[in-house]
Amino acid sequence: MTTTTPDRTRPAPARPRPDGQHFRPTVIAVATASLMLPFSVTGAAVALPSMASQLGASVGGAQWMLNAFNIGFAALPLAAGGVADRYGRRRVLLGGIILVGTMSLLVALAPSMAVVDAARALQGCGAAAVLAAGAAVLAHGTSGPRRRLAFGILGTSFGTGLAAGPPLAGALVEGLGWRSVFLLVAAISLPAGLCATRAPESRTPRAPGAGRPPGDLAGPVLFTAGLAALAFGFARATTDGWAAPAPLGLFAGAVLLVLLFAAVELRRGDRALFDVRLFGRPEFLAAVCQPFTVTLGFVVLLVYLPTYLQGTAGRSTLDSGLLLLPLTAPVLLLPLVAGWLADRTSVRAVLTAASSLIALGALLLTTLDDGASWAGLALPLLPFGAGVGLAFGVMDDAAVGTVPVERAGAAAGIFNTLRITGESVAVAGAAALLTSLTAARLRAGGLGGATAADLAGRAVVQGQVDPGRRDAVAAGFTGALHTAGLLLAVLSTVGALLTWRALRPGSRP
Repeated sequence: MTTTTPDRTRPAPARPRPDGQHFRPTVIAVATASLMLPFSVTGAAVALPSMASQLGASVGGAQWMLNAFNIGFAALPLAAGGVADRYGRRRVLLGGIILVGTMSLLVALAPSMAVVDAARALQGCGAAAVLAAGAAVLAHGTSGPRRRLAFGILGTSFGTGLAAGPPLAGALVEGLGWRSVFLLVAAISLPAGLCATRAPESRTPRAPGAGRPPGDLAGPVLFTAGLAALAFGFARATTDGWAAPAPLGLFAGAVLLVLLFAAVELRRGDRALFDVRLFGRPEFLAAVCQPFTVTLGFVVLLVYLPTYLQGTAGRSTLDSGLLLLPLTAPVLLLPLVAGWLADRTSVRAVLTAASSLIALGALLLTTLDDGASWAGLALPLLPFGAGVGLAFGVMDDAAVGTVPVERAGAAAGIFNTLRITGESVAVAGAAALLTSLTAARLRAGGLGGATAADLAGRAVVQGQVDPGRRDAVAAGFTGALHTAGLLLAVLSTVGALLTWRALRPGSRP
């Protein structure tokens, strides 16, 4: 899971700053709440094989444990940000914290995967509220050196959640069971919520006598529906095949809903939550597409390598979490280095180098096998993680730097929405792709279509492998990862070339 960088380009209205006694609880509230977000993705991915086994989940039910969270998380940040500006940023932050914590507790106590999926959908909505309101609370509650310190702590909190999530979740699952992963998130929400009650409240002031501006309800509804249709399409493609009527109809519906969303936002003009007009700038289009070439592979590996390592490779839950450190640790350490490098070279050079490193790591994935040592697994994961870490440090600057300064706020909102949307699509699409490729290899080995699809789905999504067919499933899943690596290498190489061209000197206003 990747994270968003707060928009600090929009000028804030004059307001009294909180005194020193509010600084510490405000920072603790936002940083602690933000720590829950990446852990809710990475921890859930590590816990999923054990959860699916104990709850007797189907492949589809297990997949929706991830998809349900991602759809709400991707679709609602812009709407949550508008609600926070209008009704109170602290209020929305506190509501998001309560929702994330309560739903985590419900997941920990859930008797079935259906309850888990419903709770995870609501948890994703709460995560969107935390993401949208958290940075705004910091921006409107701190100033000067304290603001820089606060946002530095926020970035460290996100990075810590990404880097520590897999090994910590692995240790919890092995020692206390999968439910402890979600109990931990619920426990973290308590100090975050208590501190949030002491943060200063703020909202966007209105002119005297002015009514509230009309809300953009149709836009978020259409965007959420389009994203859900796309995720359902990927889920049906996993079981029915890519050319079956159901997934094709869902994919067509997703495209139609997104086009309607774009039309609605265009008609709203300056009142739109999502300023579609900015896509008329080719350099902006190239910049905001950067997250797709950077985060697709990162999220795929973060979510599906644990199931590969636990099921196909027979690793323990703790080992599978520790083996992801070469991928996650650079994301914690390199963003500040990326900023330093960009100051001495250019954002263009750093982003191009980042995509090139990701392409190298993806190409090296073709050397992966289920018996790989830690060093053998680190060989592709280190350059992959290094590329993602460098990109995280400067991607936002590239997005907002390609538009006039008065449009920077809208650019940052679009960029962050597309980043999380890309992650959501990656999680759903990768499951369908890896399952289809694994099933195809199993069918080539003589297994029936339904049996091959079931074995492939359980291996990819749930990390469960029939001991009698372990060798065949291992070969199929490994081959699927090799093919995915080649596709990611091509995508990242194209991304590097487009970035180098789009961000050339003179393209920025």
